[in-house]
This record gives sequence, C-alpha cells and structure tokens, in this order.
Amino acid sequence: MRITIGSDPTRLIDQAADAVEALVRATPDAVLGIATGSTPEPLYAELTSRVQRGLDLSRLRITCLDEYVGLSADHPQSYRHYIRTHVLEPWGIDSATAVLPAGDAADPDAAARDFERRIRDWGGVDLQILGVGPNGHIAFNEPGSSFDSRTRAVELTASTRQANARFFEHLDEVPTRAISQGIGTILESRHALLLAFGEGKAPAIGALVEGTASPEVPVSALQRHADLDVYVDDAAASHLQR
Repeated sequence: MRITIGSDPTRLIDQAADAVEALVRATPDAVLGIATGSTPEPLYAELTSRVQRGLDLSRLRITCLDEYVGLSADHPQSYRHYIRTHVLEPWGIDSATAVLPAGDAADPDAAARDFERRIRDWGGVDLQILGVGPNGHIAFNEPGSSFDSRTRAVELTASTRQANARFFEHLDEVPTRAISQGIGTILESRHALLLAFGEGKAPAIGALVEGTASPEVPVSALQRHADLDVYVDDAAASHLQR
C-alpha cells in the first residue's frame, strides 16, 4: 500500500491521472475499472482534458463496480448513464467494449453472475479506481460483507441510501438494491487506486491504513490488495496517527 497525502486535491488528481496514463501507454487495451460518484469525477475530467490534448484512451476496455437494481441504462442516475457521460463518450470508447451490469435485468442475481463471468473472460481488471463511503463501504459492499464475496445483488443500508439521496429528487426514489462486485472480486484487480477527500472519509481511511482488517469496515479488506495506491487530502488523512 502506497499512501499519498496532500493539501491540494487537484495535485492528487493529477497524480492519479498519471497512473492511468502510464497504464494506457504501456497497454492501450487495458481493462480499466470505473468507480462512480462525485469523488472520481475530477479524475475523469482531467483524463478527458488529456484526451483533448492528444492522449488516446479509445482502446481501453471499461468495466465498473456496481449498478442500481431497477434503473434502466438511460436513467440519469444509473451508473451506466454515468459511465457513458463521463467516460465512454468523452474518451471516444465504443460502448460495445464496456462490460457493465444490467441493473434492469429481470433476474438481478443472474445478471450479477453474468457480470462477474464477463470480467473474468477479459482476464480481470488491470486498474480499478475506487472510492469509499463514510461507513467504509467499497462498491456497494456494506459493513459485514465477507472479504471473499463475489459479484451479487445486495440490499443497500439506510445510511447509504440517505447518502445517495442527493442525486435523486426524493429519498424514496433511491433504489433499495444494487448489483455490486464483491470484495473478493475487487481484490483480484491487478492494481487499485483509491481516492478519498474530506473529513467525512477520515474514519474509513484511518481504518484502512492503521486499523485491523474487519468485515465491519469493508475498505479495510484492501490491506490484502497486492498493489494499492491511496490518494487522500489532509482532511481525509486527519485520523491517521503515524
């Protein structure tokens, strides 16, 4: 685990973008795992800026961590819509080269199994971008998730739904279930890059870096990852003791 702490989130985003660019220059058709939400948006914007300056990301193969159950790919809050808007279209990537979970499938459990199989058929994820929730969840692996868990349909906790309600008009519009890569699936990525900014993420980062690995804090499973970079600002690092 390599930890980079800085007072300027923009500089941290630049360093994270450098890691993605290095991967692409070495392996143009690498498999890049996308995290959704507000934290990684500046990273995707920086990479889009680099595309506009000549960086070719068009051969990347794209996958993601999760998707809400019940939302169509065209729903403005679906993660497939997010990825199309922030990644596929700006980077010139054909949507046919993206492996994404079908949250609106009639059988979410079967869709979860198919999603994991298609990632495995690609040979796994070369670089997985990650965020972390205030309660320590990664993807939609809520506290108590097994470190060996695989991609599956999960129930969302009330706190996660409340945290995500800002993206919807009303709390009751936030789905109650999602398809999520399991922690065991995430740990198989060859390289992972986690971004966390703000005081609200400080307890989770403290648990990741200095705590004991426990299913009650899912992000702590990343202590077992073979190759992890963590980029945090001073506020997110404020609970670290060393």
